[in-house]
This record gives sequence, C-alpha cells and structure tokens, in this order.
Amino acid sequence: MSEQPDTESNIEPDTQRRAVRQRYAAIADDGSEGCCEPSSGCCTDEEQSAETAIDLGYDDEDLTAVEAAGNLGLGCGNPTAIASLEPGQTVLDLGSGAGFDCFLAAREVGEAGHVIGVDMTPEMVEKARTNARQNDAMNTEFRLGEIEHLPVADDTVDVIISNCVINLSPAKQQVFDGAFRVLRSGGRLAISDVVLSATPPAAVREDLDAITSCVGDAATIETLETLLAEAGFVDVAIEPKDESRAFIREWSDEYDPSEYAVSATIEARKPEPTQQKQVTGS
Repeated sequence: MSEQPDTESNIEPDTQRRAVRQRYAAIADDGSEGCCEPSSGCCTDEEQSAETAIDLGYDDEDLTAVEAAGNLGLGCGNPTAIASLEPGQTVLDLGSGAGFDCFLAAREVGEAGHVIGVDMTPEMVEKARTNARQNDAMNTEFRLGEIEHLPVADDTVDVIISNCVINLSPAKQQVFDGAFRVLRSGGRLAISDVVLSATPPAAVREDLDAITSCVGDAATIETLETLLAEAGFVDVAIEPKDESRAFIREWSDEYDPSEYAVSATIEARKPEPTQQKQVTGS
C-alpha cells in the first residue's frame, strides 16, 4: 500500500475561514486574483477570465449565455458539465461566488426549476444578486451562509454543484453531512475540486495564502471517499484530471502546485430510503 500524503494543518479553523472570506471579498470588490498569484496574469480582465474558463472546461456557449460580470475566472472545472441537470430541478451551489455556475444551471433547469447559491462572503453574495438581475435570472437566489452550516431545508435539493470550494473548508466532513441532509433521496453531488496526488511541503500546508489559493488544505481522493461514505453517500466516483496540471502550475510563482495537486470531478448519490437502510445495516 502506498503512503498517503500528510495533509494535516495546525491552522485554527476560524483563522482559515477568516482568511478565505477576506481574500474572496477582495476579489468581489475589485476583481483581483482568486486561485492564482498576481504575477501569473490570470483573472485580471474579461478576456483573460474567458480564456481561463475555456481551460476549465466551459465552452463559448456557456460564456455567451452569462453576462461577463458573473465570470471571475475562478474555479478548477465545470461542474454543470457533469451535473446532467433537467428542467424543473432544484440545484444548490456550494460557494457560489459571483454566480457563474448558478446562471448556467438556471439555464438548464428552466423557469420551472430553482437554483440556490450559498456563499459566506457578503461581498460575493451582493455581487451575485446584482449579476442575477443583469442576467435576468429570475429562478436563482443567493443566500449568505457557510457551507458547513447550510441555510437550506432538509430533503429539498435534487443536485448539488460546487467549483473549487470544498477544499477551502476546514470541516469537510461537516460539509458533506450537510449536503446529504439537504438532498432529496436519489439526489446527486456533481463537484469540481482540487485533490492531492502527493504530499505537499509542510510550508504549503501551513501557508494561509496557499490554503486560500485552493491548494494548502486540499484532501486526497482516499480521504474524500471516506468522508463521503461517512456522510451516507453511495456510488462515489472521483476522477482526477491530469490535464488540469497545466493551469494549476500557474497558481503560484513560489512553488509548483501541480506537483501534488490536480483538479478532479467528484460525483456521489444520496440513496433511496431502502438503500439507506442497507448502507447503515439497520
């Protein structure tokens, strides 16, 4: 058996959340960089954000369907591409930012559907609500809240999406437990996130900049599989995307994150009640 990467950090959870909130508040206010360093040249203007989105798996139709202000060039994939959304569904976006993925999801579920974005940064929620008006996205709403404490009722969501956000949480089990709670039976997770493929340097694990840049507190595939199973999910499938190393290595000038981090798609399902009994052994 291969040795698992050491990913433990000594940073206090509240300190981590505060650092993440401050970083993304700055992005919302002035469009500064998200999961990339200032000198890398990404996320600095509309054209570059569009190029970044293409690299992440979006297409030209996605970009033209949403007003440019909704696309901040953040993320590490395209969760809507794997979500297989249908008209009339209710979708929840964990860490919805300026709303880009929410607006794409809203297009798929149509007027009969509903999309909820949850973000812990007030500046992002305000920006997303403004973008919703500009995009005439009447079937979307944005709620202020932490993804560890979802402001969403039990058994009300069909599909949960998220884009490069869960890695930022210091309480990932709590995130998946909450996701399981709000999903209807048979509901699904369709997530893009960063996972660890090797042990990062200790300095990276203890660096708040690295953590808020989506690398320092990422989990291994094995850890995520365990967390999802503990929450009650079945049909867990995590697929790393090796091609993502090309843009991940641009996230820092001080080190090469692609040596130990890669983007992945994460899918799972909340079982039907009869299946839940079988899973728990009751």
